[in-house]
Amino acid sequence: MDAHLQDCTIEEQRGLVRFLWAEGAKHVEIHRRMLAQYGQSTMSQRKVYEWMVRLKSVRTRVTDEGRSGRPSTSRSRKASSPQEYRN
Repeated sequence: MDAHLQDCTIEEQRGLVRFLWAEGAKHVEIHRRMLAQYGQSTMSQRKVYEWMVRLKSVRTRVTDEGRSGRPSTSRSRKASSPQEYRN
């Protein structure tokens, strides 16, 4: 019985790329195998290749790394008037 993994995280996919890369699989083969299981939620073949390049350059973590600088969105309430800033 085939079990398809439609719901997956990007970290799971990156971990699979890392595992199959360590076994010596090529990026085209990795993408083909992932596509068979993850379907349309699979990362692109280009992304698989990019992750293999990162792994070859000694990257070991599959989670996103922290970034410096200002966040792209704000999590605080925006004041509607200058009076609210003083309170």
